[in-house]
Formats: sequence, C-alpha cells, structure tokens
Amino acid sequence: MADHAYDVIVIGSGAAGLTAALEIDPKLRVAVLAKGEISGGSTAWAQGGIAAVLDVGDTFESHIEDTMVAGAGLNDRKAVEFVVENAPAAVERLAELGVPFNRGETDRWHLTREGGHSHRRIVHVADATGWAVQQAFEKAASEHPNITLVPNMVAIDLVTGKHAKDGSAERRVWGVYAVNRETHRVELFTARATILATGGASRAWLYSTNPRGSTGDGIAMAWRAGCRVSNMEFNQFHPTCLYNSEVKNFLITEAMRGEGGKLKIPTTGRRFMKRFDSREELAPRDIVARAIDHELKRLGLDYVHLDISHREPDFILSHFPTIAERLAKPDIGIDITREPIPVVPAAHYTCGGVVADLDGRTDLRGLYAAGEVTQSGLHGANRLASNSVLECLVFGLAAGRHINGSWADLPPPPPIRAWDESRVTHSDEEVVVHHNWREIRRFMWDYVGIVRTTKRLERALNRVNLLRQETEEYYGNFRVTPDLIELRNLVEVSSLIVRSALERKESRGLHYTLDYPDMLPEAVDTVLTPEG
Repeated sequence: MADHAYDVIVIGSGAAGLTAALEIDPKLRVAVLAKGEISGGSTAWAQGGIAAVLDVGDTFESHIEDTMVAGAGLNDRKAVEFVVENAPAAVERLAELGVPFNRGETDRWHLTREGGHSHRRIVHVADATGWAVQQAFEKAASEHPNITLVPNMVAIDLVTGKHAKDGSAERRVWGVYAVNRETHRVELFTARATILATGGASRAWLYSTNPRGSTGDGIAMAWRAGCRVSNMEFNQFHPTCLYNSEVKNFLITEAMRGEGGKLKIPTTGRRFMKRFDSREELAPRDIVARAIDHELKRLGLDYVHLDISHREPDFILSHFPTIAERLAKPDIGIDITREPIPVVPAAHYTCGGVVADLDGRTDLRGLYAAGEVTQSGLHGANRLASNSVLECLVFGLAAGRHINGSWADLPPPPPIRAWDESRVTHSDEEVVVHHNWREIRRFMWDYVGIVRTTKRLERALNRVNLLRQETEEYYGNFRVTPDLIELRNLVEVSSLIVRSALERKESRGLHYTLDYPDMLPEAVDTVLTPEG
C-alpha cells in the first residue's frame, strides 16, 4: 500500500479546503485531496455570490439580524458575529487573489440583493461567482511550493488511534485511507493535522442542484470516527432548479429573484408568493420552496415559472450571462429575455453537520472541519443566501490559523496499519450498489422532503436500516470502489438526517412537519453522539 506522509492533509478542494491550505505555514507540507477533479466540488457550481457588509448604508448588525431571522433563531450568535465581522476581509482576500468581482457604476463593486437580505450586500462575478473563486484558489495553490494537489483520491475513512500499530485507543485523527480512482488501490495519507472540507450531502435526494460527489463523505467519516453531528434535519431545498427532462441539476440563482424575477403559475401567469409571505419573491428559501411545493401539489403541476423577461434584455444578459447562454442552447431552447423559466425545488445545501467550534476544531484532536461539512452555528435552521461560500472562507482561514498557532501541540503520527484486503474479493454484483443508490435517493425524496410527517420518517428509517445492513455486508466482503464508498456514506448520512428529523417535535426553518406544525418557544440544537 502506498504510504504518503505530510504535515497537514486537507480532504476537499473547494473554497474551504483551499482557503485552509493557503493559510497553513508555508514551511509545512500540505496535501489537498479531491475525490475527482480539483474543481469538481460544489464551490465551482455556486452562481450567486458572497455576502458581506461593504456598502456605507449597511451594518454588521443588519447582516447578523438577517442571518438570525433566516435561521429561525437556532443560530449561535457568536458564530454569526464571527463570520459577519470577518466577511469584508474575506472578500478583500479574494480580490487580492484575482477574483474579478463585477464593478459598480459608482462604487468599487456591484452589490446585488438576494432573498432574506435587507440590503444589497452580495458581491458577485456575474452569475458564475463560484467558478471564478475556485479558479483563483486553484491557481494560488498550484503555484505554492509546499501544497500538493491530489485529484481522484476518494476518502474511505479517517485514520484514528485504533489504526495505530501499537493499538492505541487515543481519540485523535492521524490522516485518511483513500482509494485511488486510477489504480483502484487503497493508499494511506498520514499527517499531524487533518482538515475536513468535503461539502454536504444533498445527493441523498433524487433531485439535487449539487455535483454527484455531494454524498456526505466527511460527515459520515467523522461520525464513524467518533465525532458528534448536529442539526442534520435542516436540509435546504433551493426553490428554483431548472425543470427539464434531459438537463439535470441546473440551478437558477437566487439573485434572479433579487433582481426582479417573479414566480408565476404557468397556466394563468398569476403570481402566488404574496399569499405565503409579505416579502414575496424575496422571502427566505425555505418559505419560497414550501410555497412552490404547495402550489405544485395543489394544482397538480410539474413546475412553476420564474420570469424576469420584463426587465431590459441588456440588463438580463449582463447580470445572468451564464444562465442565458446555457438555457438558449438547443437541448433547452429558452430565451430568458422573452420567456419564463420552468423551475422546481431541489435539494441544495446541508445546514447541519460535524460539530465544530470557531477555530474549526471537532471532537477529535488533530481533526478540523470547515464549510458545509460542519454545523458551525452560522446557519441555524436555514441558511441565508450567499452565506455559504463566506462560511468556507472564514472557517477555512480559522482552521489554518489555529493549526499554525498550536503546531507544537500536534504530535507526529505513530506507525499506522496498512489497509487490509486479505479477506475480500472483487465484486461480481455491482448491481447491488447501483440499485441501493437509486432506492435511497427515491425514498429520501418521497419521505424526507420539503414537507414531512412522522409516519413518512418512520418508513424512511425502516428502509435506511435495511439498506445499512445490506451495504455493510457488501462492504465487508468486497474490495472498495468509489461507488461503494459513496453509497456507504449516503446510507450513514441519510440515517442521521432521519433520526434527527424524528427527534425534532416542532417545525422550524427547513424542517417542516405536518404532525408538529408550530415552532416551540425555545430553540435547541439536535445533537447526535456516536456510541462508544
């Protein structure tokens, strides 16, 4: 088995992971592992932008309040303050790295507004901000002499004390086992500090705006290693994913509604958001997604329309060039300057995750986490638009700084046992993996979707328990493959989501249940703790 020794290992190559890698002391050797291409994660897919107080008429307190309101009071105010107050510096750092934010007519940058925000505070690069951020980070990391970018390396499990040859049971992480997509062999990466930056778990649902790799890998690995997870029931469904039988997972940014896009019933052309919220199209995502879901079910529709064609064509094309270009292609054939866009909600963002503090520290020594993989306290019961990349930037920086400051307290790893494949064979039944993958995403969509009931959640728990048994049996008998690893992680995080949803006896933010439609007076986190 190939054995790679570094000072720091970062699992995940998006905004959180690369921010952390670039902050690590340049004398230390850092490996950044990606399960596919370096730019294959969710960061590159982010359209909208990054929220920060940059306008003279805006305030930190306003951004904090907007975040707390969107999060239905479940946010940790200290975490919200920490992120909001560090946001302007994070944006400045991106500008220094070469991110070409859109310029304003009179101000330095053009600021747009999205749902839930009381001010214009979203910096953006047209409608492809994430791609610009990803490219800037990749360029900086690739030019760094002590950062090694390692693509096509699928993490299997964290290396903990139980993997040490001396049999230590210490609650510490020393790196990760990962399978190389090109050689199909398991490799060992050891380090004094490991950072999880693996993103969320939105591919647990049938319809998702996320790339295929969003299978909750970091959450599942951390849980198996002994970390607590929190608030896994809060899964954000983006209100406006393109409805098209051939083109999957194409997101229509929140900013389109922020710039005047209207939601309408296709058969009548009538708007409907006023019946659900006084903020109409600018209401937070959970409210808009539930409103669309309600209208789809009430009227038996497949989609609703998002229409911005009343704005000037030049305005539309300058603000949303990527969307306009993609939708105009022959396989879709929509001219957004003249006609509406068919949209449906789709799983988009995981607000819960691995419990982490303001330094990115988890329950296990030597293990840090940043970005969507965490429950940092920022989002509460619902993420405010354009706070996601911001969270990656602020907590990636915090994790890197804490590692630098505590390096003397991070001991080198002991000798670690090699990955044991002596009792497994190559699978001759891959159909099991693909069947179970499809089944889990279907019942999560049907039973653990935008609107829930206790009976549906109990059905989902029964199914996920059976799938866990099948998957673990399969995992124990056959050599690991990327698809099997992802299925195993999907089963794990789906179980955590359902169990968390069953524990919450109220409706709050993104978790809405018909059996408990009211919100309780006290906001309390759901925290699950591994046995042992």
